[in-house]
Amino acid sequence: MRIEQPALLARATCHRSIASLPAALLTLLVYLLHQDFWFWRTARPLVFGFLPIGLFYHAAYTLAVSLLLWMIVRRHWPSHLEDPRAGRSE
Repeated sequence: MRIEQPALLARATCHRSIASLPAALLTLLVYLLHQDFWFWRTARPLVFGFLPIGLFYHAAYTLAVSLLLWMIVRRHWPSHLEDPRAGRSE
């Protein structure tokens, strides 16, 4: 069992938090874009000739959020949760 030095652990924690800052800012931006007050008063124009613009916006928004969450999980998932040896004492 390896015990890390406190300074190394603090530096690694700081690096992880700085590395996740763009993802946090992008999440905040996507959250703000969810409040689509600009399409509230009209259903026009129709996208593809039949789909109201607000409904199309939410469909596109849902796809964008799905991709964002996939990226966040893929890049920022804590790997120590997946290590099967982490819970065992040796």
